[in-house]
Amino acid sequence: MTTPSSTRMIAAVRTALALAIVVAGIAYSSWLLEYVLHTGLDPTTSFLSELDAVGQRYRDVFSIADTVSGSLLAASAVAALFVLPRKKLATVGWVALFVFGVATIADANLPITCVPSALHPCPSEPSGLFPQLHHIHALTSTVAVNAIFIAMIAFTWAEFRYGGWHALRATGLVLLICASTTTAWLLIADNLPGDYALGVAQRVQVGGFSLWLVTLGVAVWRSPTLRHHERSD
Repeated sequence: MTTPSSTRMIAAVRTALALAIVVAGIAYSSWLLEYVLHTGLDPTTSFLSELDAVGQRYRDVFSIADTVSGSLLAASAVAALFVLPRKKLATVGWVALFVFGVATIADANLPITCVPSALHPCPSEPSGLFPQLHHIHALTSTVAVNAIFIAMIAFTWAEFRYGGWHALRATGLVLLICASTTTAWLLIADNLPGDYALGVAQRVQVGGFSLWLVTLGVAVWRSPTLRHHERSD
């Protein structure tokens, strides 16, 4: 039987989870600060990994923001797994979000060590548009991207199957399609000769991730209960 005190507790948990996820999404968009901090990088051709590369002037700003984002998401995912009913698709989503959070923390704390340029080539890092692909940072970045895609798919599917996470039905699906399109842009264009504004593609991709995280937070906050009304798997 639901009592007023348990109802208030459910509401408090839902609000705390939603707030943590929204803040994490906002923190994950810290790359937008490059437009006011004058990092010296060209957003059209540079990658976001270069913003917190070793020696970059504002490395701490971007590294701390990503660490905060990853920590909030990892904590939120663990909390959700303990306090929410463990529906299969939702469980997959929360586990993937936890992996994304941990990988994002690692991403921020295992940066590339040099940003190559025509005037200052890196002695120990390969030059080219993807220097981070030859660094352990590549592993953490790949894990993070794959994990958030799994989370996006799982939670979107959960909304269509169970209902209740209404913000994910339209907005979340559009953002999933947008992120998938820009990821295809990155993967295909990187293997073609010429300049295809890959920096722009990655910024659109990561911007889509950030907006989706905010959407997930809104969906959690607006859910009528913590999934008590869901159909069984």
